[in-house]
Amino acid sequence: MSEAAHNTAGGYIQHHLTHLQLCRADGAWAWNECHGNFWAVNVDSMFFSVVLALGLGWLFRRIAVNATRDRPGRLQAFIEMVVDFVDDSVRSTFSGKSSLIAPLALTIVIWVFMMNLMDLIPVDFLPAAVEKPGVAEYLRVVPTADVNVTFGMSLSVFALMIFYSFRMKGAGGFLAELTLHPLNPKDLGVPVIFWPVVIAFNFLLETVGLLAKPLSLSLRLFGNMYAGELMFILIALLGVYQLPLHFPWAVFHILIITLQAYIFMMLTIVYMSQACEHH
Repeated sequence: MSEAAHNTAGGYIQHHLTHLQLCRADGAWAWNECHGNFWAVNVDSMFFSVVLALGLGWLFRRIAVNATRDRPGRLQAFIEMVVDFVDDSVRSTFSGKSSLIAPLALTIVIWVFMMNLMDLIPVDFLPAAVEKPGVAEYLRVVPTADVNVTFGMSLSVFALMIFYSFRMKGAGGFLAELTLHPLNPKDLGVPVIFWPVVIAFNFLLETVGLLAKPLSLSLRLFGNMYAGELMFILIALLGVYQLPLHFPWAVFHILIITLQAYIFMMLTIVYMSQACEHH
């Protein structure tokens, strides 16, 4: 992007909403020449999400290794509060039996919260820090404002849903759930000749509902974080006059950040519980 375009409001917004991308172009790897390339990699989203995941893994392991009952530190006490909160949420919501759900929920709520929290970093801080040494021209620091990241997480949850559906119900039980629910032709007294019609209607209805789960899970988080990021960019356009608006919006956005992490966790627990239920 030219310097003149960057100095306009539209150019400034477009610059901050452009990912640092890497892709194959004309047989060679190219940076930021990936428009319309399906296989382009958003390097910034991948970098920050992986770094945060590794950092959280190291932090939790350190706390677990150094945990003490006699005189727990403030950080240990806080982590124990979070773990207890997640454990209570799983116990009250998840109807099946699995040792995976509670660790999964804890990982999701902490990881998503930390990725959301990146939105509180001033929009020009990190891009300016890497642009001066010539590392990158573009940089977005909020992984959850990238639909590829949120959709990737929701697809992982969706894969676990399918796995647990087959594990708990078997292939026949899962197929029966898709074809004989909510309208069971036998219970309704429908003539056998019309059973295929009812089964096809059930399959269409249940398939749409099943596919809507990962879509709603990903798009809800992405939409809220993208809107929050855009608001910070618009406020930054005010220059030195942004401070009176930046602080109250940041305080309000902390609530959104926390709420979206909690919703993503709770929906995951609910969807996993539904996958384990027998109809």
